[in-house]
Amino acid sequence: MSEIIVGLDIGTTKIAAIVGKRNEHGKIEILGMGRSESLGVMRGMVANIEKTVASIKEAVEEASIKSEVEIKEVYVGIAGQHIKSMQHRGMITRSNTDYEISQADIDAITDDMYRLAMPPGEEIIHVIPQEFIVDSEQGIKEPIGMAGVRLEANCHIITGLVTAAKNIYKCVEKAGLTTKALILEPLASAEAVLTEEEKEAGVVLVDIGGGTTDIAIFQDGIIRHTAVIPFGGNVITEDIKEGCSIIRTQAEQLKVKFGSALAKQTRENEIVSIPGLRGREPKEISVKNLAHIIQARVEEIIDHVHYEIKHSGYEKKLIAGIVITGGGSQLKNISQLVEYITGMDTRIGYPNEHLGKGFDEVKSPMYATGVGLVINGLQEAEHMVKKNRHQLDEIKEKQPEPTVGGSEVPKPTRNWLDFIKKSLVDDGGDQNLNG
Repeated sequence: MSEIIVGLDIGTTKIAAIVGKRNEHGKIEILGMGRSESLGVMRGMVANIEKTVASIKEAVEEASIKSEVEIKEVYVGIAGQHIKSMQHRGMITRSNTDYEISQADIDAITDDMYRLAMPPGEEIIHVIPQEFIVDSEQGIKEPIGMAGVRLEANCHIITGLVTAAKNIYKCVEKAGLTTKALILEPLASAEAVLTEEEKEAGVVLVDIGGGTTDIAIFQDGIIRHTAVIPFGGNVITEDIKEGCSIIRTQAEQLKVKFGSALAKQTRENEIVSIPGLRGREPKEISVKNLAHIIQARVEEIIDHVHYEIKHSGYEKKLIAGIVITGGGSQLKNISQLVEYITGMDTRIGYPNEHLGKGFDEVKSPMYATGVGLVINGLQEAEHMVKKNRHQLDEIKEKQPEPTVGGSEVPKPTRNWLDFIKKSLVDDGGDQNLNG
């Protein structure tokens, strides 16, 4: 039976806990979800521990009741403007060339990368091998099974502030949970909404959240660039609040119900009436004016995205264009505006690509990160099982056949192997996958 995984998306506007497992057809089946208003997070980073803990508890409790699963461990997303990415090359010289290159060799290079010296206050969140070099033969994507002495890997390394990560761990711990792994949110969203063909052809994922806009660029099936822009949908709401002189909740409702990213597409004479405060006269707001306010800010966000695309050096190689996801992608006409500014094909990314039957509510772009965290968690769990199986096979291979007085000793029973397998799995389960 597939392991049950819980993804915890600690966002600026909402905290979502999503419970899922892989069904017999290989699709992700969502068993339950819970969401709560996020009161202690600003621009993707924890700003108030107590409020964040209360919101996490509320979301997890709801998810637990709906899924009828006791939640103890979670895969958590991390974002924020402190996130940086860089390229680095790692290398190992293999001592035993009789054996072909295995997953253990790739893990050794990856683990070694986590030991890189970082500037004070920063830590490595992810090391993603991109392509490998085996004895000077370049451009190898899958070196497992090859023979070679010198194995090199070009890696994409994602770093973040130690304090930001610690605050997330602290909040999760205070909510009575264990963090299985910290996963960069745009990577999680990419797992949920992008197809393998798009990653191969070259695609930009733009996840417009409440506090941040996250970018991940893939080409040739490999992650090439990641970036975080420190504003998202909340800034648009603030602009509406200021521009229309209304309170924040009214501004948010206006944005969701009547907002458009293209002023050209709105009618001239359409007016929305907003109730006045404490017996004051209702306020009349032109939908066209509202669209002008929204368009100005969305254009600024897209300009930042376009800069990152050019900065990555892959602008001319992105055949599949742009995929927008996150809560901000639900703004009317946003894909047309993105196409107009960047000149690239654009679609909205829904996290239903890998989903089987289950909660239809999670098929909204605003839950792309949460669904992606579940997918990432399942991949991590499956990788650990494979790793343990590989270690077990190595133990079996290395054991000599003992003899007594020239006759072979009977092989240990299956129970003994089961015992080793179980102990390896138990050890693997307690490891912190964050490196």
